[in-house]
Amino acid sequence: MSELIRPSTVLPANRQKITIHTLDGLNLIGEVATPLKPAVATLLCLHPLPTHGGMMDSHIFKKAANRLPALADIAVLRFNTRGTESEAGRSDGEFGNGESEKYDVEAAVEYAFTELNLENLWVIGWSFGTELALSYAKDLRIKGLILLSPPLRRTSEIELTFWAKDGRPVIALVPEFDEFLKPDEARSKFSLIPQAKVLGIDGAKHLWVGEPFVYIALTEILKIINPAALPLPLEI
Repeated sequence: MSELIRPSTVLPANRQKITIHTLDGLNLIGEVATPLKPAVATLLCLHPLPTHGGMMDSHIFKKAANRLPALADIAVLRFNTRGTESEAGRSDGEFGNGESEKYDVEAAVEYAFTELNLENLWVIGWSFGTELALSYAKDLRIKGLILLSPPLRRTSEIELTFWAKDGRPVIALVPEFDEFLKPDEARSKFSLIPQAKVLGIDGAKHLWVGEPFVYIALTEILKIINPAALPLPLEI
């Protein structure tokens, strides 16, 4: 008998606790969830602002890790940036206001490729994590960026111009009622990147609360990295 997929649903995957070492000497706590068969693609997750509760377990990322390996053959790597704590533990260091986190992003990307041998890697940021992605996820092995609720508060035209020249995909999912950047304003700001796509998400807010919005977010992510896995089931 089938059951509804609920917020607490955890589907089968290989789950491994990891420690990422940064160039400036910190240890970052994380986890990688991989499918039971070869992964089609990888999501490297950069979480929301830790001073406002953001962490590797922020709900969309945790649900992605709990579901997408089984439902879509996606590997999901999550970690706590410096000074951030979750159930898995606390990463070394202190919050760097988006500056020293450069070392965290670069170390996580390198770990994904050299230690875990993950392939077809996309970086997905949420809120503060989108600013880290735009600033520091520039490794040429990265396929592109997926941005949830980008505030663009710390992002300068220098970063936007980099991605314009770079040419890799940049896709922003912007809630209709986002408290920081709404879809029309996002389209205006991202117009500096010719290949950028801004998708307005009707009815959603910055935190994507509620299973219907989680389903929409995961669906839009899969449209980018593995559309063959769609539609996502509502039951298992």
